[in-house]
Amino acid sequence: MKLALLVPLAPLAGAIVAGLLGGLIGRTWSHRVTIAGVAVAFAASCAIFNQVLGGANIEGTVYTWLVSGGVNFEIGFLIDRLTALMMVVVTFVSLMVHVYTIGYMADDPGYQRFFAYIALFTFSMLMLVMANNFLQLFFGWEAVGLVSYLLIGFWYKRPSATYANLKAFLVNRVGDFGFILGVGLVLAYFGSLDYATVFAAAPGKTGATIEILPGAQWAVLTVICVCLFIGAMGKSAQFPLHVWLPDSMEGPTPISALIHAATMVTAGIFMVARMSPLFELSDAALSFVLVIGAITSFFMALVALVQYDIKRVVAYSTLSHLGYMTMALGASAYSAAMFHLMTHAFFKAVLFLGAGSVIVALHHEQDMRRMGGLRRYMPVTYATVLIGALANAGFPPFAGFFSKDSIIEALHAAQRPGAGFAYALAVAGVFVGALYSFRLVFFAFHGKERFDTSTRGHGGHDDHGHGGGAPHESPWVITVPLVLLAIPSIAAGWTIGSVLYGSFFGGAIVVAPEHAWIAALARGFHGVWPMMAHALTTAPFWLAVAGLVTAWYLYIARPDLPGVIRDRLGIVTRILERKYGFDEFNDWFFAGGARSVGTGLWKGGDVTVIDGVLVNGSARLVGLIARIVRRFQTGFIYNYAFTMFIGLLVLLSVWLWLWRDALPR
Repeated sequence: MKLALLVPLAPLAGAIVAGLLGGLIGRTWSHRVTIAGVAVAFAASCAIFNQVLGGANIEGTVYTWLVSGGVNFEIGFLIDRLTALMMVVVTFVSLMVHVYTIGYMADDPGYQRFFAYIALFTFSMLMLVMANNFLQLFFGWEAVGLVSYLLIGFWYKRPSATYANLKAFLVNRVGDFGFILGVGLVLAYFGSLDYATVFAAAPGKTGATIEILPGAQWAVLTVICVCLFIGAMGKSAQFPLHVWLPDSMEGPTPISALIHAATMVTAGIFMVARMSPLFELSDAALSFVLVIGAITSFFMALVALVQYDIKRVVAYSTLSHLGYMTMALGASAYSAAMFHLMTHAFFKAVLFLGAGSVIVALHHEQDMRRMGGLRRYMPVTYATVLIGALANAGFPPFAGFFSKDSIIEALHAAQRPGAGFAYALAVAGVFVGALYSFRLVFFAFHGKERFDTSTRGHGGHDDHGHGGGAPHESPWVITVPLVLLAIPSIAAGWTIGSVLYGSFFGGAIVVAPEHAWIAALARGFHGVWPMMAHALTTAPFWLAVAGLVTAWYLYIARPDLPGVIRDRLGIVTRILERKYGFDEFNDWFFAGGARSVGTGLWKGGDVTVIDGVLVNGSARLVGLIARIVRRFQTGFIYNYAFTMFIGLLVLLSVWLWLWRDALPR
């Protein structure tokens, strides 16, 4: 347990030192202490991973926060193979991002603050994945949301950054509202927040119902799972709560890699996999998950085809791959979702950090239309981005092929409402994925040079001290993390036999016997090389090839054609460029609606009722009474006597009317 405590506390210590003492210890020691903290967490995670592989699961309570109504609210750890895998992936990617940040943020005035934030972000994610109860899960869940708000808006003097972090924060609050409702229902119906207790009691709740609307009975487990998944829709950016993720590119590139590769956006995927004992008891919830993932995967991939900001292309790619993971969850292929989460963490980090290397070389230019021909200036960055693109598109023998192909096969085997729809979109998405991946590669690294060496760039970012001139390869603190991440982007998929088709996850993931489609696929698995050979005869492989060839033809052979196609498609292009109008709808309906309600409360409530009636109205009433009473103040005794007589008559009349039933007849 002491070693487990070291994993989250080491990054937390680094964050506290860099955040509170950064001005005293300086830039160098700020990155040293935070990198050391994450390095210690990574080493401890590897040691724990080795222990867990030997069968030594770690579970226990660190301390009890409070006891209320017989319910314990605790901080504790559950480290099984599912958790151990996430710990290694999170700490390794975070360590690479920390090292990369030394070069990327070299001249930024907020250097120490940024290192404090990313170390704190790592701590928050580790607390989430290591939790053994819903309370700690919720703490980590909200903590990553809070720190992501700080990181996305790191350059807070830019209005676009403050808009983006507020957007991310508000959209995640929508998902988190559903998430906390799910946690509340768990507490109400199970009387505990402990995973083990809830999972053990779940089969006994299959017949329990809840009346949400009068006369409509819903299965409690379905409602709990849907509410929890709504939280995952926010964190893992699933339709229609996906709108925050592309705008989060306003943050520095290192945090784009950290948020989108292995931490925040994968929190929802991990949570659903962890909750497999609950989700397996509700086919309705799993079908809902399946359809949402399919919509996100395909339709967000289409938007990537019309993006010119290099980071936004990768961001929409992340949305698409998160959709693949979500489809796997909905098909009860939890192990396939986690396997893709692992491989995706490596190659997506490569793509984001490679994009950042290009941005630094071009003096913070992000528009791909002002790039081109960079492969001869940046050979290391080009090679690593090419590896990331091949893995992203699902070409063998790269990591993305094994996990992506397994998800497609699981969808094909699944017998669940929505599986056919998901399978069709997943297969179609292979072509689109290869097309946008190599559109990025050919646009940025091939063709004629379109960058301007005489200016600092046109991306709207501060130059941070980088002068003009021809681009050149990034320093070693940027290229070394790229190379180290490119290696597992190739090789991580080769572990498929043990991680996916073996018994790697053990009891950490629960799959009902009637949903054991991954187990059925495992019987047909004969090794990595036979799987790659078989892929040559499958539709996904040739669709990926078609996507690559199409990208080459459009952006190398005939670079004039994309503009013609955009004009010919007309309304389709405009729909994709406007990202299906979600931002406009949200601005009109939710933001505009909130403004209208606020305006109505201001004018109707504050101005009319409070100021107009209660304040000014009471003053006018007093003035009116005073004007009437003033007429009786004449100075003549007979007027006063007459007034008293009339007043007495009125009082007697009122008294008689009030007591009319009590008077004798």
